[in-house]
Amino acid sequence: MANLLEKVNKLSISRRNFIKASAVATAGVSLAGCGNSLIKTSGPSNAIEEGGEWITAACWHNCGGRCLNKALVVDGVVVRQKTDDTHTDSLNYPQQRACVRGRAQRQQIFGADRLKYPMKRKHWEPGGGKKELRGQDEWVRISWDEALDIVASELKRIKENYGNRAIMSCSQNSNVNGSPLGPHDIGKVLSLFGGCTTHTGTKSWGTWKLTPSLIGKLPESMAGLLMNDRFDLLNSETVILWGCNPAWNSPASVYYTKRIKEAGAKFISIDPFYNDSASFLDAEWVPTRPVTDTALMLAIAHAMITLDDPVSNPIIDWEFLKENTLGFDADSMPEGVDPKENFKDYVLGTYDGIPKSPEWASKICGVEPNKIRYLAGEMRKDKKVALIIAYSSARNKNVDNLPQLFMTLGAMGGHMGKSGHCTGVASANLGFGAGPLLVTPGTDGLPPITNPVEDCIRDPELWPAILNEKYNYVGNFDLGVHLPSEIRDIDIRLLYHGSIGAILQSRDGMQLGIEAHRKVDFVVTHAFSLNTQAKYSDLILPITTEWERIGGFSANPREMMVMYSQVAEPLYEAKDDQWIAIELAKRLGIDYKEAFPFDAKQQFFNKIVGSKVVNENGKGMRTLVTITEKDIKEWGVQGTPQEGVIGLKELQKQGIYHVERKPGDNHRYIAFKDAPTDKFLEESKILIHSQQLEETINNFGFSKIRAIPTYIEPEDGYEKTFADWDKQIKGEYPFQVINPHYLRRSHTVLDNVPWLREAWPNPVFINEDDAKKHGITDGDTVLMSSPHGKTLRLASLTQRLMPGVIALPHGSWVDIDEKTGIDTGGADNMLCGAIATGQGTSGWNTAICNIEKYAGKAIVADVEKPQRIVL
Repeated sequence: MANLLEKVNKLSISRRNFIKASAVATAGVSLAGCGNSLIKTSGPSNAIEEGGEWITAACWHNCGGRCLNKALVVDGVVVRQKTDDTHTDSLNYPQQRACVRGRAQRQQIFGADRLKYPMKRKHWEPGGGKKELRGQDEWVRISWDEALDIVASELKRIKENYGNRAIMSCSQNSNVNGSPLGPHDIGKVLSLFGGCTTHTGTKSWGTWKLTPSLIGKLPESMAGLLMNDRFDLLNSETVILWGCNPAWNSPASVYYTKRIKEAGAKFISIDPFYNDSASFLDAEWVPTRPVTDTALMLAIAHAMITLDDPVSNPIIDWEFLKENTLGFDADSMPEGVDPKENFKDYVLGTYDGIPKSPEWASKICGVEPNKIRYLAGEMRKDKKVALIIAYSSARNKNVDNLPQLFMTLGAMGGHMGKSGHCTGVASANLGFGAGPLLVTPGTDGLPPITNPVEDCIRDPELWPAILNEKYNYVGNFDLGVHLPSEIRDIDIRLLYHGSIGAILQSRDGMQLGIEAHRKVDFVVTHAFSLNTQAKYSDLILPITTEWERIGGFSANPREMMVMYSQVAEPLYEAKDDQWIAIELAKRLGIDYKEAFPFDAKQQFFNKIVGSKVVNENGKGMRTLVTITEKDIKEWGVQGTPQEGVIGLKELQKQGIYHVERKPGDNHRYIAFKDAPTDKFLEESKILIHSQQLEETINNFGFSKIRAIPTYIEPEDGYEKTFADWDKQIKGEYPFQVINPHYLRRSHTVLDNVPWLREAWPNPVFINEDDAKKHGITDGDTVLMSSPHGKTLRLASLTQRLMPGVIALPHGSWVDIDEKTGIDTGGADNMLCGAIATGQGTSGWNTAICNIEKYAGKAIVADVEKPQRIVL
């Protein structure tokens, strides 16, 4: 081992080289498929490789990429990482290369901040003890038996005194494990214990979560089926990216935009921020204010209508509108609806006297009127246009009509169901995995467990519900249950944070979330580092990471699936979530075999057995993995031999199955033409007027909308930055805040990794002219104050951000100064309000604030702050 450590100390890829590689990779967008910034060397590193084994390691965090990571293990120690080298890289058949986050995984798995053993808060006692000390108390090491006994005792006490509704499962987003997010391991035990209250929300999707299903029979998987696939996008002449920045969200997808650019497409970026993707693609930048997208879209529609001439200037595809939509004009209304309620007359101001003209919209969105007319011309029917919008614009308050309006714009130009034309929302990877999945894992085979408690709180109401003991019950997103408003009493006494999700850090109104955590009787968290919800807990149960578990699958891009394996033995006293769930079940008098009738290895094997891959003719799926009697015996599991296209050992060694694509293959996908049927638009119409959408949203009781897309002044939107809108006098909070995803982390995960903290310092970005007016210089400590909280950051001045907007990257861990109440960590949700609108949308990009040079003690760079380490 001493010899091994000596070799490790001589590794050629140091922290400094990692930082340099990160900077080069981003600055030159030297990302997946665009060249490797790390240089292959000879010498000690190769000597180590000769004595080790490359194992496919999980890159399991929710970034949108799920790329291939491999770890070199020597004598049980991970000494190096690499990414996809399973085949020659090409534009048609790209390697699935990891970004800087994946390459820094070692610092997360083996970091000094790993939690080593169960701990309880020093001043905790049954009933809570000194609750106000949550988040700042000392920790006391305890045994696993004591920890599990405490959790079981508190669950029993609270159930007996307050009922199962008083138990909140903070990670469980659904009431039954047959739904998309299903109960996690601990959620199954809580369900068998009599149930628990859950929460649900729009999360990443924003209003794309519900609206599409209510405006016609649109494909259910919005990111996967509203876009044409990457090969067809090569036929587009113009690509309009609305709020998209894959270079930061999912870097590998920049690879595909590069190909589209080289094929001759023009790119236009509509965004408050001239982001790295726009820069790389040399996109024309149209800066627009946050949460004013519907105003801009309405004005584009107005310009398309008023500029259109079927003979001399054909902009609108009237035939497409007539055949495939309802509600555009008075002649195309749904049966029984007042013709005056049509979209065209609303846009023209026929009845309300307010034309939604470019001049009207410009005051709101900040785009010059003639630029709006230019955009209308770019969306004309006789151009092959790909209209691609990110979820970010729908993660706003009062924008439930936005998906409906965006699809209306696409329908006006006829940009659906044709090669080179598409209109839809893209996930983090810009939808270049669009179309039905070509390769999929199987399921674990565990039995379904139903939660007997129906109570489910919308995310923006979660913290107010705990504090005020009331909430608005409207059903459950994840079960597809949407009900009229019912105000219910609720008395949450126990918060159980499993390992899935980080809701204290990532849900609206973090300041209220901290108060809620200090109100309840008991908070328990599964975690492998002292993240935010662990910090504000009474008891922490240390868990293993995916690198220390039996293995699993990750599949996100349409064409590939990663099968990862166990890389290391569990560290310290860490246990996996299922072990904790089983041991807790025993203490609660539950037969754990109802939830877990077989072990984790059998569950993993079942997923392998059930894996499928598309047939070469593009129709139907076939078995992916060949499994022999020998495989079954070696794994020590139950199973039957089967014939597939790749052997189990080969798949495990490769760690990835990637369907090779090429132009003209049988896997092409054109949205609205190829799915869900070849005659999709003949069987369904896009409802530009949707009575069902209006009734469903309005029945929820959070806020009101109309059946057609309209502009609604949002809570905490641009208009709220003014003390007097008519006189254009700014108010107490004159800036708008956006929360871009950032390459330092995946949502909140990896934020404590030193390498990433150095490579991506997480400043607040502010327009240079705004900074000058406020006496702010680059590197100053600035205070951001909103109606909901305060936070500090170091300022980074730029001309890439439009005036009046600041960009505070999403996901930084909160670090409250208890004396001032100010967060020193730059947590974005300190500035966001817990305000539910429409379908109960989390409006993370709808926030207002003031920014000023901080008069107190300057903060240091994040990399200079100590990690959260409990010894």
